[in-house]
Amino acid sequence: MAGAGWIRVPVGDDSARWATRGRGHRVLLVVHNVTAATRLLDVLPLFHDDFRVQLLATCPGSSAFEAGVRDVLAQTGVPVLPWEQAVRTPVALAISASFGGQLRSLSGQLAVLSHGAGYTKRLATPDTRHPTPGAGRAVSEPVFGLSPEWLLDEFGKPIADALVLSHPEQYERLRAACPEAEPTAVLAGDPCWDRMLAARPYRDRFRRALGVGRGQRLVVLNSTWNPDSLFGDGGDDVLPSLLPRLTSEFPADEYRLAAVLHPNIWHGHGPGQIRAWLDRARRAGLALVDPLHGWRQALIAADAVIGDHGSVTYYAAALGTPVLLGAAPLSGLAPDAPVHAFVRTAPRLDPALPLRGQVERLISRHQPPPEPSEFVSSSPGESAARLRRLFYDVMGIPEPDHPARLEPLPLPPYEPAVHTVPLTVLTQLQGACEIAVTRYAGPHRASYGTGEAHTAVSEDTRETDQLALADVVFRHGEPDDPRFGSPAQWTAEVLRGHPHCSLAAYVTSAGSCVVRTRAGVLVRLHSASDADPAAYASALHAWVSCGRSPEELYGRGLTVRTGDAAHAVTVTPL
Repeated sequence: MAGAGWIRVPVGDDSARWATRGRGHRVLLVVHNVTAATRLLDVLPLFHDDFRVQLLATCPGSSAFEAGVRDVLAQTGVPVLPWEQAVRTPVALAISASFGGQLRSLSGQLAVLSHGAGYTKRLATPDTRHPTPGAGRAVSEPVFGLSPEWLLDEFGKPIADALVLSHPEQYERLRAACPEAEPTAVLAGDPCWDRMLAARPYRDRFRRALGVGRGQRLVVLNSTWNPDSLFGDGGDDVLPSLLPRLTSEFPADEYRLAAVLHPNIWHGHGPGQIRAWLDRARRAGLALVDPLHGWRQALIAADAVIGDHGSVTYYAAALGTPVLLGAAPLSGLAPDAPVHAFVRTAPRLDPALPLRGQVERLISRHQPPPEPSEFVSSSPGESAARLRRLFYDVMGIPEPDHPARLEPLPLPPYEPAVHTVPLTVLTQLQGACEIAVTRYAGPHRASYGTGEAHTAVSEDTRETDQLALADVVFRHGEPDDPRFGSPAQWTAEVLRGHPHCSLAAYVTSAGSCVVRTRAGVLVRLHSASDADPAAYASALHAWVSCGRSPEELYGRGLTVRTGDAAHAVTVTPL
């Protein structure tokens, strides 16, 4: 009997009456949470173009992190079955990227993939949540995915018909911890890792998508979930004090900051709450990376990662990216897992010391350790072929004739850094028509750096009281936006409205801005470089503050230095 919410097509009691193609082999994706969904989405293309396969999806309802699953499944467009219907629907193959729930209730063969870099973390099952003392000490929590507590049912039989492993070291740990499940093990690589490897040639595109300009470094903050993570408050809780220091110590035009947070953080606390917690950091230029579709591209693009003991940090190390651990708990990791050895020996972030110096030393001295890339997968680039072979063997039908392929990582949308917090700007006249500009978006004055200081504030700032104190007021917008009349009109209005302001700058495109000085000179600043044109406006402010006139730069131009990058800027009268 059909229950509430049961679907009737392409499966159901009377589906034969309604389905256009009803004779295919059914493949059920078991989606526990958004984290598991990322790995299932990796393998979805292995069934493309096969008219013999009907894809279905369900959520067992056993995860504490079900939020977001409905939206992810809706994006796939695959028919979604309520769990009660899924366990009553005959399927040829069920694929899960997690344990939990009554997986043995499903019909057909069950294949289980890891949803991280192998099986590394300890996690109690619902019936081992409170371990009892034994031999004078507490019993350790079992390793998720590689222990009898997770792998065997109440009768001591393996839950999965095929347990996918990415490296023989996992097989050795499985054989030692749960020999009953050894016959189910299949070495089939890591599709997540293979997609990253295939996308490495596009690193520069990913960097441009994140608004990383020439000469800039991208520092990615990464956190797994749970109280002991970098984002968590179960340990030293360094993140609340770390974020304002990052934007105070790292010059806004020399560094791009981004955060990659575990989906369980996003959907456990809510995306709106995450954005609220990170509000000032985001307004200071921190990019909040999509945890489903954008995190791998951010890792490939990164120059350094400040992370913790999670799989994403380990993937970053496997890519050869320099890693600093802001949180490094070992108690939650399997002691014989490669991740444990990595966390034990990787460089640590010292919150008591200046952050920029630690990151710059890390990058300059970095020697990629070979172990992470070695242990992520023993068959890099082969997961598509191995997994499809496994799935079709389990279903008992021949594979399609065409090669098995994974989907290339998509190019993320363009997201340049936007600074709407007040900026502290240091400038130095370094030579004829050459000015160094260093801008800081943090709430604390940088303890280092020299030069004349002024304040630049976006008109879109939330700190509206600072507009009256700003030396430079700027905004980004379309040059023909009728709400502002024109760049010339807007700059005049700003100078009338803010008597303390010396210069107003309307950024009209990626390389240009229209600037009006307090003396009434209206010019366009333009560069073929990819720096923020608002930095050029601060350079012109420094030039005028030295008693020089913009007219002196006509035909000569202005060289603006941000860190080691030099930007040739033309100055044209309007």
